[in-house]
Amino acid sequence: MGAISVLGFLVWAHHMYTVGLDVDTRRYFTSATMIIAVPTGIKIFSWLRTLYGGSLWLTTPMLFALGFLVLFTIGGLTGIVLANAGVDVALHDTYYVVAHFHYVLSMGAVFGIFAAFYFWVSKLTGCQYPEHHGQAHFFLFFLGVNLTFFPQHFLGLAGMPRRYLDYPDAFLGWNVLSSYGSYLSRISFVYFFYIVYLTLAFGPKCANNPWTTEDKQDIASGLEWVLPSPPAYHTFGDQLPVIRPTPQLV
Repeated sequence: MGAISVLGFLVWAHHMYTVGLDVDTRRYFTSATMIIAVPTGIKIFSWLRTLYGGSLWLTTPMLFALGFLVLFTIGGLTGIVLANAGVDVALHDTYYVVAHFHYVLSMGAVFGIFAAFYFWVSKLTGCQYPEHHGQAHFFLFFLGVNLTFFPQHFLGLAGMPRRYLDYPDAFLGWNVLSSYGSYLSRISFVYFFYIVYLTLAFGPKCANNPWTTEDKQDIASGLEWVLPSPPAYHTFGDQLPVIRPTPQLV
């Protein structure tokens, strides 16, 4: 993360390949942008190794976390394509760029936010969200956003520019598919507010730690999960409790 933070200050001109940069400057920013893919790849493989070493419980927060990994990785791979100055001259200001930054930012970040929401909403409100509705929201949203933005890669490769109201009939097919995906995404967004309503109005009282398996193993072991749901104000007073590991009986 530190390497990504430092290198992030050194790659800004990969947005500016078409403004008349000289060859040496374009060569540097191409190299720097490709180099930042190395710590980013390490970060992604670290996440995957963490998943591989654990026992996955495919609840709604985990599904959104896995969805984030898929979308963020796709966005990162298309970013490597756009890092090349020669390729970017052809793809700059096309729908390929739109698809790229939506996969990284709009979809990657939003899926992470939804994962956090479903993970903590029961603790914050004291009301348990409906799990089957949450999973339906994930699959509906995942299908909608991919149907919206994945076809835009093909539109960009075909030369369709962004920020234009109209387009030639040659681009009609992928645009129609993308439009249907946006409708589906909108429906899933309304569905999310319906889930929030169900949670607050009809959700059963949440246990102190809702992330407990049938054999009584706590998946979430942070300090907040030993408190009532929702936690009271000034729960610990002036002194935090000391957490010690439970000794294993041999």
